[in-house]
Amino acid sequence: MDMTPATFDLEAHVERLTRDGYTIIPDFADAGQLAQARAALAPHMGTHHGRNDFEGLETERVYTLVARGKVFEDLTAEPRLLALLDRFLAPSYLLTASQAICIHPGEKAQAIHFDDGFYRQPRPRPAISLSIIGAIDEFTDTNGATDIIPGSHTWSDADIAALDPREAQAMLVPVIMPAGGAIVFQGTLLHRGGANRSTASRLAFTNQYCEPWARTQENFYLGVPRERVKAMSPRLQDLLGYNIWPPFMGQVTGSHPLKSLDDDWVAPVDRV
Repeated sequence: MDMTPATFDLEAHVERLTRDGYTIIPDFADAGQLAQARAALAPHMGTHHGRNDFEGLETERVYTLVARGKVFEDLTAEPRLLALLDRFLAPSYLLTASQAICIHPGEKAQAIHFDDGFYRQPRPRPAISLSIIGAIDEFTDTNGATDIIPGSHTWSDADIAALDPREAQAMLVPVIMPAGGAIVFQGTLLHRGGANRSTASRLAFTNQYCEPWARTQENFYLGVPRERVKAMSPRLQDLLGYNIWPPFMGQVTGSHPLKSLDDDWVAPVDRV
């Protein structure tokens, strides 16, 4: 059943994603969801600072976010977002990454990159993944808002290699949006986490979704406990890979992976 609100202009967002490589949903999360997100993240903050410049030495990340609270389950399978993804990815697409990112004051800007760059297919090409970054804190031009290069999703490998760093710097546009807003963008769009030149931290969540044939960044089969997966919605189970991509990709010893969630499931290799 289509749960997309009638007020959501899907075609306008699809057009922007196609033309510019990104679109912004200013009211993606409401005040209640933001409060729930903060509460769910509170026990995890301070436990994992970045280990390199890309993760951010002054940045905290909470991985496997989809399993950290019901609010993150809801945001991961939000109907407007799924309606957009349905237009760009093949059926049974997967959740490939899910994390919270808190950029603290003093963090420098990330290197410019694109999210599906680890897939080896040459550019230009259709995106193999799409990403969402949701603002739990307001994104400003000084607190680490994501910087993007609009239109760069269509560039070739040669275009990117020939780009002068100073020219790239001049093309970057900060994504300014209120708390609760979200940017959805193609996995081929060049962007970076911005420098936090403010006196306050900037908290956000981000999910990435990939084609059903692509290997995911996070191994959710190991990262999300089976009992937790059993309690999730069928749509979220599908996003975590508990489905078949026809004719048989994702099978478990010749059976549908959902059977592995049954209470009496025993792996076939352990059956007498």
